[in-house]
Amino acid sequence: MVRLTINGTPIETDADPEMPLLWLLRDRLDLTGTKYGCGSGLCGACTVLIDGRAVRSCTVPAGTVTGAVVTIEAVADARHGFTPDQARLADRVRRAWIAEQVPQCGYCQPGMVLAALALLAVDPAPTEPAIAAAMTNLCRCGTYDRVRRAIRRAADDRG
Repeated sequence: MVRLTINGTPIETDADPEMPLLWLLRDRLDLTGTKYGCGSGLCGACTVLIDGRAVRSCTVPAGTVTGAVVTIEAVADARHGFTPDQARLADRVRRAWIAEQVPQCGYCQPGMVLAALALLAVDPAPTEPAIAAAMTNLCRCGTYDRVRRAIRRAADDRG
């Protein structure tokens, strides 16, 4: 039995506690915004937030998760799983991603958005080195410059 809070909703499932959180989200809960990339925690396509920290869900057994999980699905409707401050930050990041036209193919973007949210939650005005250190997600399309611009735009948009 696995008990979690995902996007503000308590979940109880008979999934194997050793099942990676990624597969629980995708296969059992139909939250398919979290993507499979490498299966080794290297690429970041599977990034979710656990208690506000960016975590690679492919490497975390679902049964070990004790904190609140937030997936990209919650970012679209930031009332679920977010505090009011987190919802405002999610809205700023969403607007910045659109303004900077970040996505190309879009596959990596759910993980990128969540990693950016985690960064901006702890560092509301990150330096370039801080952005580089936090944004380790891989993008085959090479949208890194647009990601950095979007993070800076979201940091500057505090209204």
